[in-house]
Amino acid sequence: MKAINIKDKHALFSKQWHPHRIATVDDMQVILAKIKGEFVWHSHDDEDELFQVIKGTLYMQFRASSDEAGSEGGIRTEVVKEGEMIVVPKGVEHNPSTKDGEEVHLLLFEKLNTAHTGDVEHEMTQTEYPWI
Repeated sequence: MKAINIKDKHALFSKQWHPHRIATVDDMQVILAKIKGEFVWHSHDDEDELFQVIKGTLYMQFRASSDEAGSEGGIRTEVVKEGEMIVVPKGVEHNPSTKDGEEVHLLLFEKLNTAHTGDVEHEMTQTEYPWI
């Protein structure tokens, strides 16, 4: 049991949208990621996800319900700043993104069996998260 320095761990990799595992807590994993640009719309049917912004600003997009956005639906964006976190409930379609070319550093907390992009298969989908 040793303290984990999140900033030092983020310095160990540069690839964006490629999660790296730094710890497990029971059946949960603690992941670090660097992101830039837009990801993939997806959801996780059985798992919540926690995103904490370590550096930068995260724009978490959600498909708005018809109640929120009129009969056509729409997209609602939640801005998550450095030092803040957001929990995406299971079953909620979401798409994390950044703006203006900013690289954002994240800490994520999710179940070990959570698929990177849910049921969506995409070139950005990762199936293994290396330990760092």
